[in-house]
Amino acid sequence: MKNKTGAVLVLSGPSGAGKSSLVNKIFKEIGECYFSISTTTRPIRDGEKDNVDYHFVSENEFKREIEADNFLEYAIVHGNYYGTSLKPVKEALSEGKLVIFDIDVQGNTAVKNRLGDITTSVFITPPTISELKERLTNRSTDSEDVIYRRLKMAKKEIQRISEYEFLIINDDLEKAARELKFVAMAARLKKPSEEINMFVQEWEDG
Repeated sequence: MKNKTGAVLVLSGPSGAGKSSLVNKIFKEIGECYFSISTTTRPIRDGEKDNVDYHFVSENEFKREIEADNFLEYAIVHGNYYGTSLKPVKEALSEGKLVIFDIDVQGNTAVKNRLGDITTSVFITPPTISELKERLTNRSTDSEDVIYRRLKMAKKEIQRISEYEFLIINDDLEKAARELKFVAMAARLKKPSEEINMFVQEWEDG
């Protein structure tokens, strides 16, 4: 049975958990991937690039895309819209790539509803909320008010870990990267229901 489709790897966890750092460490070791870039209405930060870190758009543009049903999922986080465009995801899957999402718990639910049979989900977090607060403070990109809101959101997200297949506690970057690499490789082995049914039929006919 040939691999006719790609697979999906969902990464969730609080801002500051180190998701991007982990992906960057393993990206070259896990085969052909497409890292899904979210579309957002939040302001661009120093050092970020449009169409590299995010697709930055106005709120009106975002709402037009919602009306056209062009998002796999979208949510409002800290007063800004974030969403995942469907077209590049479909293209990457048709090419057999591993599509990696960095999305929140709401997004994970939406992806599972649309692409559940080829989706593997991982929740990534620092070992404690104190450690998370220290990381957010040290990176100096957010105001105290934003940090407070991020921590409040993290407390809610942590209650939904059971919705994920894997939990990676990022207190040692090298160890966490190894764990994520193994999960990513396993994710590639998932087959969609349609492909499994086809194999069963071919097996019985063989």
